[in-house]
Amino acid sequence: MANFLAQLQNIKASCDRIVIAVEDVSDLWPQVKTSFEERLPFKRALLNNKTRNAVLVDELPADFILTTDARLRSRFPHEQSLFWFREPYATVVLVSCEDLDEFKTILKPRLKLIVQNDEREWFIVFVSKAPPHSDQATKMAKKVYAKLEVEFSSKKRERCCKLDLEGSDANFWEDLESKIMECVRNTLDKRIQFYEDEIRKLSEQRFMPIWSFCNFFILKESLAFMFEIAYLHEDALREYDELELCYSEAVNMAGKKRTFGGTDHGDDQAALLNPGKKPLLQIVQDDSFREFEFRQYLFACQAKLLFSLNRSYEVASRGHSFIISFSMLLADHERILPFCTREVWVLTACLQLISATASHHKEGQVATDIENEFYRVLGDLYSLSRTKFMRLAYLIGYVSEIERSAVNSASLSMLPWPKPAVWPLLPSDASAEALVKEKMILQETPQVKHFGIQRKPLPLEPSLLLREANRRRASLSVGNALELIDGRSIEVDSSLSSETMTPTVSMSRTNSSPGNFESSIGRPMTLAEIFVAAEHALRNLISDEDIRSSLSSLKEFEDKYLELTKGAADNYHRSWWKRHGVVLDGEIAAVYHKHKSYDLAAKLYEKVCALYSGEGWQNLLAEVLPNLAECQKVLDDQPGYLSSCVRLLSLEKSLFSTKERQAFQAEVVRLAHGEMKHPVPLDVSSLITFSGNPGPPVQLCDGDPGTLSVIVWSGFPDDITLETLNLTLSATNSADEGAKGIKSSNATILKPGKNTVSLSLPPQKPGSYVLGALTGQIGQLKFRSHSFSKGAPADSDDFMSYEKPTRPILKVFKPRPLVDLSAAISSALLMNEPQWVGIIVKPINYPLKGAVLHVDTGPGLGIELSHPIEIERYKLGIDDSRSMSSQEDSTSSGSSVHEENRELTIQDKKITFPDWASNITTVMWIPVRATSDTLARGTPAGSTSAQGQSMVEGLRTIALKLEFGVSHNQTFESTLAVHFTDPFHVSMRVADKCHGDTLLLQVMLQSQVKASLTIHDAWLDLQCGFAHIGESNGRPLSEFFPLMVSPKSTAAMLFYICLESITSKEEADGLRAESVLNIRYSICGDRNVGAHNPIAEKANGRDDAEYLTFRSALALQRPVLDPFLAVGFLPLPSTGLQVGQLVTMQWRVERLKDLEDGTDLENKDELLYEVNANTENWMIAGRKRGHIALSTKQGSRIVITIKCLPLVAGYVRPPQLRLPNVDEANISCNLPGPHLICISPPALSSSYCIPA
Repeated sequence: MANFLAQLQNIKASCDRIVIAVEDVSDLWPQVKTSFEERLPFKRALLNNKTRNAVLVDELPADFILTTDARLRSRFPHEQSLFWFREPYATVVLVSCEDLDEFKTILKPRLKLIVQNDEREWFIVFVSKAPPHSDQATKMAKKVYAKLEVEFSSKKRERCCKLDLEGSDANFWEDLESKIMECVRNTLDKRIQFYEDEIRKLSEQRFMPIWSFCNFFILKESLAFMFEIAYLHEDALREYDELELCYSEAVNMAGKKRTFGGTDHGDDQAALLNPGKKPLLQIVQDDSFREFEFRQYLFACQAKLLFSLNRSYEVASRGHSFIISFSMLLADHERILPFCTREVWVLTACLQLISATASHHKEGQVATDIENEFYRVLGDLYSLSRTKFMRLAYLIGYVSEIERSAVNSASLSMLPWPKPAVWPLLPSDASAEALVKEKMILQETPQVKHFGIQRKPLPLEPSLLLREANRRRASLSVGNALELIDGRSIEVDSSLSSETMTPTVSMSRTNSSPGNFESSIGRPMTLAEIFVAAEHALRNLISDEDIRSSLSSLKEFEDKYLELTKGAADNYHRSWWKRHGVVLDGEIAAVYHKHKSYDLAAKLYEKVCALYSGEGWQNLLAEVLPNLAECQKVLDDQPGYLSSCVRLLSLEKSLFSTKERQAFQAEVVRLAHGEMKHPVPLDVSSLITFSGNPGPPVQLCDGDPGTLSVIVWSGFPDDITLETLNLTLSATNSADEGAKGIKSSNATILKPGKNTVSLSLPPQKPGSYVLGALTGQIGQLKFRSHSFSKGAPADSDDFMSYEKPTRPILKVFKPRPLVDLSAAISSALLMNEPQWVGIIVKPINYPLKGAVLHVDTGPGLGIELSHPIEIERYKLGIDDSRSMSSQEDSTSSGSSVHEENRELTIQDKKITFPDWASNITTVMWIPVRATSDTLARGTPAGSTSAQGQSMVEGLRTIALKLEFGVSHNQTFESTLAVHFTDPFHVSMRVADKCHGDTLLLQVMLQSQVKASLTIHDAWLDLQCGFAHIGESNGRPLSEFFPLMVSPKSTAAMLFYICLESITSKEEADGLRAESVLNIRYSICGDRNVGAHNPIAEKANGRDDAEYLTFRSALALQRPVLDPFLAVGFLPLPSTGLQVGQLVTMQWRVERLKDLEDGTDLENKDELLYEVNANTENWMIAGRKRGHIALSTKQGSRIVITIKCLPLVAGYVRPPQLRLPNVDEANISCNLPGPHLICISPPALSSSYCIPA
């Protein structure tokens, strides 16, 4: 059996692929060897697995070996059957023959002898050496190959193929590969069946005394290795899994004592990925193997196959489970193993597994969820190795370098101490080391946190190491061990750390040992001696140089500890266990904080605090947050430091003492009242909360002020002064309306706990309001809180939470009409004259006492400040009689007051109402003047556009805002539109064209106001080129003055004028360009209706002060009698026009006279032309619009040419030429163009003619 194990291991080391035997009958192998080996490895080989299912192998390596090679020499029969997997899987017989007689007499008998072995899979390759130019040799080779096929091939299986050395045949290589694969497949099936039968036989005998697991292992291993070299890795892995189950069953078989192993030098290093670390002969025990080495060997074989399958995740996952289970197995045998073998083995196993799986894993080759799980397993491996590494460091005295965090405490306090048969003894030459170690323990000082926070350190051990080591050493009870330490019996809390017991331990060393322990075991060891003894034991145990050096000094330990922690955190971050990564970031931050790398520590602590805060782990947050605050203070991060102090105050009160919380508050107040470099708003939602008072919400009317009481809960331990306190209210009925703030007028002092704060409530818009946010200022620090208090029971309406809608705290009812402002007039007033504008003020069951009216006039309208404001009772209107009747009694006694206060004054556009007018409808008359700088213009008779434009230009607006109520909290805004107009609209027409150049001009005056107008005088100032006939001084022919014009009626006047020649341009420039009609009139109207007599002014010494003057411009145009341009249409071609044929349209433009310098034309030497045509009839082939150059001299001419294409047949209107910038009166048309022209249909095309 030992020989078989050695042979099996040697075969596995030397054979890694299938063998194909070559029987070289005709000495052809040297010639074809290169060509055969170039086909390796075989591509896409199809093999059968153990269940006879086809499996496609992408690449199958193989070796061609001659049958005469020493590697294939004959073996003993039992060796051939046991290690059948290394025998050839196919035999290729190379033959060549050029004569039929030679084939029959020599080659055929020899081949029969070779292929008579039925166990071998073979086929024959006939190699033809016939040159291509020799037909006779080629024919002979074909005949020999045909005979070969007849003798050795059959209908069931083709066993021959032909290779032409002188030619090229690509089909041969495909045929060769298919035949080789057929032989390999058949051989593999036979051998699988053989091994299965043998394994089945041994399995049936496993309960018999003669059964040997080693025999079973050799068969199972041989089958698995055969699958492995055939690249059927899944089947090989399945065999190893079955082998592991069988071994577990054999190990657990009762009645057999077996050696566990693990006591050899180097066994502390795991061999999870190295199956050949120890030869199988060294681990054989009776009929089985030592469990320590063999289980690792099986896992190493499984991992190798998994790596071949690119399943790094499964290696890591299986490896983690294997390490956990094997660690428990080591714990069961810990008494026979060297000290700390379990811890060192787990550490090396994790590191080996991490390194191997990380190097084999490639990003993106697996699904995202599998990749996340892979990194999670790597994080677990790093975390496990980190825990074991800390335990080893603790045992050699590096306990002060291990952060007593919650993570480390949870990992180490639940990890039991090593349980050797006897605790390591202190070497005789290590006394000096013990003294140095004890001195280090005495010099250790407990680390004090920021703010003077003192906490009981978290334990890093399951029990006192001093008690455990001495008990293991001397098998003493706990009580006796404590008596050895202090000389008296005391009770000690097992949760106390070794640092707390350090003073007692050091004193016990200097004192003499009690007399009751003078025995052969000697005195108990001190803690320093325990550390030194463990360190020496680990030096003798650890064979891994990396781990040995990591434990050689504090710096090396810290570097390795940081490497393992970072590895765990990084892998957790890349998986879905990101919270684990953040927690381990806190351990990295603790190392940075210890070495005063505050910037790196602060970044990591912020992540940790965010996680703990989000998860609500306040106990853990209380451990980390002071360290973050210290880093921020050192880095001068005042906003961050301030936020950390507030978060410390927001934690549960039981986590910190009152003195510590007062220190937090003192820092907040100090920073708030100091000068911060970069002040930022602070969120104190977790420290200051608020809610409304119990009971129904406050109810107010629209615009009414009030007082709102709010309960504010303060989490500060002492009183704190708020310089300002603001509260925002949010409307529930409108999401678009922003929050409204209310402010406290004075500084507010908040006491710890519940406070009631009253705030003045300004008028709010109607709706339901809830509490929004609480803002304020502490010193120079602005804070904000948006958390509601939860002080009431959960089943009451006062309970505030985010799970239910917030209860309204204020309700403001919708407004009702309290007052109405409207205009007292309905028609137009006079433009440019002082007029009264009446405003009706109507209170609706609401007093207007002390009301103030703001009057703001729009553009073009002003208030005549020289006149007082008049107010009177409104007596018109049916709707108002009802409301006034109920108010008569209350105002009858104030009739004398009415007369005294009819005139009011306006200051800063504000008018104060008298008290007597607070409950009645009144009319306020305001003197205004609408101004217009433009002169009214007359229009030709029948034109209405000018009248519509004058109505728009005459509109003026008055913006009114009435403030009333107790504190003027009610407002009413309205904008009134008032129409101002001229008294007349002037139109004109030529009534008669008399002989010569004389005209009879009729001017019509249309009244535009609802008032009687009286015309006292009128005259017409004519423009240049016109003159009056006679000595009328511009007066009309008949003077029936004064002339009365009723509202909206029309009057007319006649003027007799003539044309007047203009001698020169200078003379024309000196005269007016337009005629002006002047009318002196008076008006009689009522201000309650519309236009009325202007407000009387003080006498200015003029006789006509009582008359008004109206002026209107009239544009008279002289007839054009001498045009300066002539446009003519040139004749069309005589051949006629047809559809689809281009035709040239021409117009000639000629200047009839020189263009004078005074002519009002831009670009006198250029003319703008435009051609208009119906697009349905014509298509213009040129520019339809453009400029032409035409000299200003008389006789200048130019021809405008346009190409046109007729589109329809018939009589159509031709294109027309227009000169847009020249008045038609200045153009003389000479044959402007025919009215209609004839377009003929298109000519027939021969392309569409069909011959008869």
